Amino acid sequence: MPLPTPLTLTQVNLDTPDPAALARFYVRLLGWEIADEQPDDVILRNPDGGVGLSFQRERAYARPTWPAEPGRQQMSMHLEIGVTDLTAALEHALACGATLADYQPQEDVRVCLDPDGHPFCLWLIG
Repeated sequence: MPLPTPLTLTQVNLDTPDPAALARFYVRLLGWEIADEQPDDVILRNPDGGVGLSFQRERAYARPTWPAEPGRQQMSMHLEIGVTDLTAALEHALACGATLADYQPQEDVRVCLDPDGHPFCLWLIG
């Protein structure tokens, strides 16, 4: 079906109890800059263009569980971050404040958790 108008994905929003703190983690991790900061919403823009990240205050935030467990808060999405050196990228992520998830489903991927527990994957490009 043809689209009635062009649709462009511009950003992904992550819920968090502290938008400023989580945004600063991703600034360190990705090397991006804050484009806009409000008390309940912080926006990062990708300097190369494309999709940005936004961090939105959720007062009833529940930390997700990875991997999913029955009866516990499950992740609703995760970020995929391509890297050319998995070891160096993992060391950088850990130095920024990420934690390595206990469960690692693939050899060429490292699942990490940001400070609020959102999973993100570091995966080898090419």
